[in-house]
Amino acid sequence: MNRVSVLAAGHVNWDVTLRVDRLPAADGEAAIHSQRQSGGGSAANVAAALAALEVETSLIGSVGDDDNGLLARRELEAAGVSLSGVRVVESAATAVKYLLVDGAGDVAILGNDGVNEAVAPADLEPARIRAADHVHLTGQRPDTAAAIAQLASETGISVSFDPGRRFGDRDYGETLALADVVFLTDREAGALEVDQFEAITDDRLVIVTRGADGAKAYAPDGETVHPGFDVDPVDTAGAGDAFAAGFLAAWLEDGEIDRALAYGNACGALTANRDGARSAPTRAAIDSVLDRRS
Repeated sequence: MNRVSVLAAGHVNWDVTLRVDRLPAADGEAAIHSQRQSGGGSAANVAAALAALEVETSLIGSVGDDDNGLLARRELEAAGVSLSGVRVVESAATAVKYLLVDGAGDVAILGNDGVNEAVAPADLEPARIRAADHVHLTGQRPDTAAAIAQLASETGISVSFDPGRRFGDRDYGETLALADVVFLTDREAGALEVDQFEAITDDRLVIVTRGADGAKAYAPDGETVHPGFDVDPVDTAGAGDAFAAGFLAAWLEDGEIDRALAYGNACGALTANRDGARSAPTRAAIDSVLDRRS
């Protein structure tokens, strides 16, 4: 792949993953089979996955000056992600997410936001954003996302946006208007009114992920579908972030949507087949999957 640089911006968390026998219902109880800790947060996950795919990657986000923040930064540095844009907030707590994962790999999440949205528009360094070849935005403060998208757009830098689970609760209109690529889950897309979805897909590339059923790309000149790959999911946390990383790594190389969908699906499937949100595969592992399919 050509060496491109991607700047990811959004949440940097610390994850505690609890494998349980089932996801408890109201007034219910579940047994914990195992526990593990690792870095998380959508922006950080995408950045780490891109670095594993040999893409030069940097990150804008924020952590506290606590032990969890230190561990999160060390893990990202070890993955090869540049952290010069990550703000460390004094006397503050890093966001911690508790991921409950059942035997089928389904996930429920509990957490506190900590200081993962401490980066305001005034904190941004325009030169850092303008130095990237591509900017990938994830769920974060709407005003900060819009400011980054504006700076990138003015410089002629392509922008992708994955608003995440809180898509319906926050006003991301300015960022969506500037995004060249939008990632949504089928649940997020299905929650939109028909005219809202058509407005998003009118003049940009929209990728709708469908879990084990693959993904569909909506472009102004037509639609493209990839059926996905058969896997027995172990942990689906982070699979969507891995998909985005795989898609972008391929799409930024040659702009071919078919290949990018295949790459993204392979990356997501391999991640879902492993423990933890930060378990994206290498380029060689993805190429092996694609070679077997061809």
